[in-house]
Amino acid sequence: MDLTNAQLLRCPVCGGGMRVNANTLSCERGHAFDVAKEGYVNLLRSGKSGDRIGDDKLSARCRRDFLNKGYYKPLQEYLRSLFSQRHGSVLDICCGEGYYTSALAENENLQVYGFDISREMVRLAAKRGGAACFVANLASIPVADRSFDYAVHLFAPFQEAEFSRILKDSGHLYTVVPGSHHLYGLKQRLYETPYVNDEKLPETNCLKLLSKTKLSADITLTSQEDIDAVFRMTPYYFHTSAMDKEKLKCINTLETKIEFVIGEYGKQ
Repeated sequence: MDLTNAQLLRCPVCGGGMRVNANTLSCERGHAFDVAKEGYVNLLRSGKSGDRIGDDKLSARCRRDFLNKGYYKPLQEYLRSLFSQRHGSVLDICCGEGYYTSALAENENLQVYGFDISREMVRLAAKRGGAACFVANLASIPVADRSFDYAVHLFAPFQEAEFSRILKDSGHLYTVVPGSHHLYGLKQRLYETPYVNDEKLPETNCLKLLSKTKLSADITLTSQEDIDAVFRMTPYYFHTSAMDKEKLKCINTLETKIEFVIGEYGKQ
């Protein structure tokens, strides 16, 4: 599916319904947005382009290359299986470069949408095919109220009011946070006193936690490039000293656990 099926999108300027005409997505009031050759559209309301906010081209491509090697395949397979027999519409919130979005789109009974604030991420996601991809801000998602049967939200800020707004009354949100020992082997290499994650799922007044699932696996990173890539995908990268970062430059393999907690939420 691509943006020719855009009935759930809304104009970020006036909130009106959108339709595709040639290579343009426009609303009844005439607000128009060009559809890129890859099939995505930039619906970001900002003076800055999607190239200058969010992940840059280097970060996006490093993430794509790392995920394509299958290190996080257990989580992708879990989501693929979870949605394999489902019907309806699903929104991948902060979809990144589309690794998980494309897995959901393998189910032909799903209408899959994905968005991110980074234009380069969305461009790569659109190239994977199968989903309607757009650039947008998490704080104001340009989709219709109560329009999605499902939403998926991985490792991103939790905007409970927006998530509740876009879900149907019977809708479900699946949010993923790091498990207690996610990438613990990496932390052991970096820090003298590595810490475990608290595994705390978001607390919300708009949504109700229905279930909680934990998924874990052991992986071996087989190159310095892959070690650096996964490090850059974590918040640790921005809070680690240059001295500690140097510790990773002398290793070419790294064994670590990956661990994810998946929370299922419904509307209150």
